Amino acid sequence: MSRRISFVEVGPRDGLQNEKTLVSTADKLELVRLGLDAGARRIEVASFVNPKRVPQMADAEAVCAGLPSVDSVSYIGLVLNGKGAERAIATGRLHELGAVCVSTDGFAIANQGQTSDESLDVAKAIVGMARDAGLKGQATIGAAFGCPFEGEVSEDRVVAMAASLAEADPIEVALADTIGVADPAHVSRLVRRVIEAIAPLPVRVHFHNTRGTGIANVWAAVEAGASVVDAALGGLGGCPFAPGAAGNVSSEDVVYMLHRAGVETGMDLSKLIAANHWLAGVMNRKLPGMVAQAPAFPKIVQEN
Repeated sequence: MSRRISFVEVGPRDGLQNEKTLVSTADKLELVRLGLDAGARRIEVASFVNPKRVPQMADAEAVCAGLPSVDSVSYIGLVLNGKGAERAIATGRLHELGAVCVSTDGFAIANQGQTSDESLDVAKAIVGMARDAGLKGQATIGAAFGCPFEGEVSEDRVVAMAASLAEADPIEVALADTIGVADPAHVSRLVRRVIEAIAPLPVRVHFHNTRGTGIANVWAAVEAGASVVDAALGGLGGCPFAPGAAGNVSSEDVVYMLHRAGVETGMDLSKLIAANHWLAGVMNRKLPGMVAQAPAFPKIVQEN
């Protein structure tokens, strides 16, 4: 178990993509700025997908054009096919392409119009496109812990997909609990198996809190050796093509838990909480994350 993880803020993309109220480009850029100010050095800023299917991401190029230039920051664009990868590369503002493959045919077809095997081939090709363009390529296995259409997913299938992705030489392979069905025992077991299959490549994890197990699953993954963790400010998020999918694990909740347990993230919790309150104003509602709703702990005692 590492005492320090790499933190990836996915709020500007995965946090917002399922929101019905369109968020302005300016507010998306402010969300990125607040993430940077809180310490995030990897931020998923947009997805390059069909705007008719995901209207919230229609301004992906405009968001990229407005990104602040900051040293040692890696901006990530999510892409599902070659056309999306070409759009992302053309912005000239991204450092990573995030490819996605899916463990089952049912969800792969709903999410990206491909079979599971086809999505795997495309993800590997996108990693290659990123490398050819001088960018980093990473890959995520969606519905790695369960599928909204087919139910249970074979661990052997996920491990085999991870091993195949590793052949394309991405910077990491991620396991995504797209619909929030994982439990800590399952997470621990699968993360360990994937680490063994793809070492020395890092394993990243991406959890949704649909059934309240997200934060426990983050801990199980880190304890099992995952070294990169995704989270979204305020716990927003969901997938337009996965029925019942709810928010990501909250950035503030993840950082609070890991810091209390002695695992460093490089993030400033107080700034994340302030950013949560700002975003709640933009969304005009209280956000799902718990830490920002609770009193600060431990209390700071001021001396006279």
